[in-house]
Amino acid sequence: MSRLLINESPIMIIPSLATKIGLNEAVVLQQIHYWLGISKHDIAGRTWVYNTYEEWQKQLPFWSVSTLKRTIRSLEMLGLVLSDNFNQMKMDKTKWYSIDYEKLQELESSVGEQQDTPIEENAPEESTEKTEEVAVSSIVKKEIPYTEIISYLNEKTGKNFKLGSIKTRQLIHARYGEGFTLEDFTRVIDLKSAEWQSDSAWNKFLRPETLFGSKFESYLNQKEGKKRMNVGDFNLDD
Repeated sequence: MSRLLINESPIMIIPSLATKIGLNEAVVLQQIHYWLGISKHDIAGRTWVYNTYEEWQKQLPFWSVSTLKRTIRSLEMLGLVLSDNFNQMKMDKTKWYSIDYEKLQELESSVGEQQDTPIEENAPEESTEKTEEVAVSSIVKKEIPYTEIISYLNEKTGKNFKLGSIKTRQLIHARYGEGFTLEDFTRVIDLKSAEWQSDSAWNKFLRPETLFGSKFESYLNQKEGKKRMNVGDFNLDD
């Protein structure tokens, strides 16, 4: 019996990559990597592949075109995907894509390898295939909405934190790993914006390092309304 439920080419998901940059981003990056591997378009020493959003959507039909646009934009802002236009006709706006593999390696080094769960000395070993299935299942159930959180923070504070900031994503990922949700993030942003927005001395602390750091749970459980500000309530490290 086939190991696939349906006789169709599967799409690869790398659990560790999905954990670091997001599930959608990991799938699209892997898809671009696949096509770069067979592409013959070498320009200035770099291999490129071109596709319209509609053509990408045919390969990944479970997403809308708008979702693919957001995902590719996220990868561009992370610096992992490079885009350009090498079309002969100027009116042809089809984008060309390549991957910055050095940036990908840099990302892997900055985040660090995920720690494996310790295995008891006499515990039976599970197959690698089953372990990967569990990891993928966990990621699918708990896809981290990095873009929604950062965009909401920008909207509430009037600031412009980058959607592709690796440091900000690490903070969000850490809080999600502790069990917090999108609603928790929006509540913290709402509470602290109401408290600090109009005070020039404290407004600078409306930033991911402060809001999404070690004081996150304390902020979340704060009662609505003005709260006396104390230096101990902040993560002051830049």
